[in-house]
Amino acid sequence: MPSVRPRLSHVARRLPCALLLASFALLCSCKPAQKPNTEQADQRAMWLDSVPQLKSLNVSNAEIAELSKAHEAGLTDPSSVVLIQLARDHKTPFADGESIADLLDAGSSEQTVLELARLNQLGLWAGEARAMRLAGLSDKIILAVAHRRSEGLPVLSGGKLGELKNTGVGDATILEMVQKGDSDQTATQYIAARERAAGGHKFVYQAHAHK
Repeated sequence: MPSVRPRLSHVARRLPCALLLASFALLCSCKPAQKPNTEQADQRAMWLDSVPQLKSLNVSNAEIAELSKAHEAGLTDPSSVVLIQLARDHKTPFADGESIADLLDAGSSEQTVLELARLNQLGLWAGEARAMRLAGLSDKIILAVAHRRSEGLPVLSGGKLGELKNTGVGDATILEMVQKGDSDQTATQYIAARERAAGGHKFVYQAHAHK
């Protein structure tokens, strides 16, 4: 008759491991439950109370947080609703609160921000648009650039537009160059011709940032 001792010793070796696993599971089950984040829920409730139109748009906590960033920079409640509606039309969550706040702080109007949103030209390009605004370029020029970008048409870069402004080229001329689809190379040649006509004098335009 075979001995049962080897089997018993094998079971005995496995017991400590089993006990350890059981103890770990017990500790995990006793871990206190995390408290729900009520701050986001409270913020969402406040927005839905003050802007009830957002209820039908199923605005999320993350979208409310983005709206709050833009709201602190001066965005109005009606525009907040429009921005969420546009995000729904584009089938993307609204995530441009910081970009909108930066544009408003740089001096762009609320209507310009809404038009950029309609053209789906916020996102990564908003940083360049803000730099253009701080360089002294008008909202009209920024929107003209945005329209061409949205249509996939060639358009001057933000850096070259800023250079044109910095050398004293007027808004009407810059706008015409944008609408014609002039290239950066053409703009560079135009700037050089202006400087030659001025006897080699380089114009410097001092832009003032908006607070």
